[in-house]
Amino acid sequence: MSKKHQKVLSSIFSDHLSSNIHWKEIESLLNHLGAEFREGSGASMVVTINGIEFTVHRGHHNSTMNKKSLHELKKFLITAGVK
Repeated sequence: MSKKHQKVLSSIFSDHLSSNIHWKEIESLLNHLGAEFREGSGASMVVTINGIEFTVHRGHHNSTMNKKSLHELKKFLITAGVK
């Protein structure tokens, strides 16, 4: 795993979630982890890792993921077996 991916993963698993993690960094990390993506309804995206699905809303006017979505992403990654 690259240092950049490790940094993003560490930020997601941090006790103090950052609100500065950009979508493109998260998508790059998820791609590296072998995620499959498909479009959901509206601005949502369905991410699948190890058979576990996660639906996330991508804001139209924001290039970063909000803290609530980051918390849900963290729970998804744990459930999917990513540490």
